[in-house]
Amino acid sequence: MLSTLDFQTDLLPHSDRLFRLAMRFTLNREEAEDIVEETLLKVWQKHEDLSEIDNLEHYLLTICKRLSLDHIARKEHSNLSLEQLEVETTDVAASPLEQVATSDRVRWIRHLINALPQKQRAIIQLRDIEEKSVKETSEILGITPEDVKTSHHRARRTLREKLEQLDNHGL
Repeated sequence: MLSTLDFQTDLLPHSDRLFRLAMRFTLNREEAEDIVEETLLKVWQKHEDLSEIDNLEHYLLTICKRLSLDHIARKEHSNLSLEQLEVETTDVAASPLEQVATSDRVRWIRHLINALPQKQRAIIQLRDIEEKSVKETSEILGITPEDVKTSHHRARRTLREKLEQLDNHGL
C-alpha cells in the first residue's frame, strides 16, 4: 500500500510505459502524450486517496488504458505514418547496410503491429513489450485470461505469417 506519493520519484518513472501503451491504442504520438499527461494528472490529483493501492504501475496502466479507449470513442483516430516513427538501432558495430536492414525490419514490425486489431495491439504491447503476465494483462484490459491467451496467440500468428510473406515475397 502507498503511504505517500511523490510525483518525481513515484509517477514519472512510469511515463515511458504509459506512453507505449497509449501509442498502441491511438497510433498518434501527440494523442498518446496527452493521455499520459492526463493519466499522471488524474492520479496526482487523487494521490492522497491512493493508500489502498497495492500496485501503482498496474493502477496507472489501467487508467491509461481507460483514457485511451475513451479518447478513441470520442474521436476516430488517425494512423501514424511510418515516417513519424523513430527507429532505434542498438548495434553500433553493425555496418551501415545492416543498420538500414534492421531499421527497415523494425519499421515493418511496427507497421504490422499497428495494423492488428486494437485489442491484439494492446495485448502485444503489454505481453511482449512490457512483459506483463497473462493475469496482469487481463486485469489491465478488463478481459479474461483465456481471452488474453487466445488473442495473443492469434496476434503473434498473424505477425509471423505477415513477416514470412514479407521475407518470401517482398512487399
